[in-house]
Amino acid sequence: MKDIVVKQVLALDIRFPTSRELDGSDASNPAPDYSAGYAIIETNRSGLRGHGLTFTIGDGTDLVVAAIHSLSRFVRGKTLSGIVDDMPAFYATLARDQQLKWVGPEKGVVHLACAAIVNAVWDLWSKALGKPAWRLIAEMAPEQLVRCIDFSYIADALSPREALDMLRDGEKSKSDRVKEVMERGYPAYNTSAGWIGYDDDKILRLCTSARDAGWDKFKLKVGRSLVDDIRRCEIIRGVIGDDALLMLDANQVWNVGEAIEWLRPLRKFRPTWIEEPTSCDDVFGHLEIKKATGIPIATGEQCHNRVMFKQFLYAKAMDYCQVDPCRVGGLTEAIAVLLLAHAKGVPVCPHTGGVGLCEISQHLAIVDFICVSRTMDGRMLEYVDHLHEHFVDPVQVRGGRYLPPMKPGLSQELMTEAITEFAYPGGAAWKS
Repeated sequence: MKDIVVKQVLALDIRFPTSRELDGSDASNPAPDYSAGYAIIETNRSGLRGHGLTFTIGDGTDLVVAAIHSLSRFVRGKTLSGIVDDMPAFYATLARDQQLKWVGPEKGVVHLACAAIVNAVWDLWSKALGKPAWRLIAEMAPEQLVRCIDFSYIADALSPREALDMLRDGEKSKSDRVKEVMERGYPAYNTSAGWIGYDDDKILRLCTSARDAGWDKFKLKVGRSLVDDIRRCEIIRGVIGDDALLMLDANQVWNVGEAIEWLRPLRKFRPTWIEEPTSCDDVFGHLEIKKATGIPIATGEQCHNRVMFKQFLYAKAMDYCQVDPCRVGGLTEAIAVLLLAHAKGVPVCPHTGGVGLCEISQHLAIVDFICVSRTMDGRMLEYVDHLHEHFVDPVQVRGGRYLPPMKPGLSQELMTEAITEFAYPGGAAWKS
């Protein structure tokens, strides 16, 4: 890979008008347009490009694109081997530039842009070796994988030596888990039937269809009206029965006291978790809600870096870890979070839902199973049935389980037609 040189990094603003059908709607985001700050790494090798994205919901995507442009100077002219041979140094260059970190650090617009570039590098690396990203990582020796991780600010909670010991523990049985995920796939839960903007008839129809297709895990968006939430929970429980799992997601809409009062009448529906019941940064607020209601807490989709996860995990304020590899600094930092969560015995159920998130998070979940946790118990990956048709290597789900991707890369590459149609503001979808 020493002869693969980065020529330039393209940054694109891609937006899908999902607000027109209220796809993706929740209590905090009633009409999102699923979007992406999209990075393409062009190289000197014909036909070899790396594609990476970070998820946004419309306005503000232009800010992420500007940040990708700004960070691209740290990538241009470098060899692929020079980048991946010292991934922590490359990551630190992007995430902690002496001036750009002032508008972070390691959070917000700049960190989202960092994720897009880092994910594009993983995509490029995987394509150069002709492997899907999950297999590239699964085939790494523990020492090599540890060398990919930046342990800055988390070594007090998880040292490189401890991480190495974790990975070595499962090395002998790794091939068995590769075989298992190839044969069985990875368990998923369905959010497509539970958007808050859908009326009762649509929820009933979609939930029934999903159940008949083999789904037994569902998530419902809540938090706009308690009366509506109770009725909608009754509809879903009536369809899926008592044995299926039901998760609730409030998308940060409540204050702590309000969350506790709101959740008390919802406990009778036996939610597996309540997701983001209050501010995504409120560690002790989440802990108070958990203690007062007895409902497990799922959060992490908007935890902006590994340090924030350290706070939640060590305060025991997170029962399900929902790391998002497009919110933290890309796949590199997300792997560090997998190890942190495993050290505290917390199952990882990565966030998906947004455009391209199912595609990338499937790789992360499979890596967690094969290399880190070595179990699927208590673990599941979110699925929504939106926008996959625009990707070169879209997710494949059957009977409520993800089938592992087989094409080289990180499954982030958008089809050329999709880029043309949904580029903002000049694409055909927006001109109309």
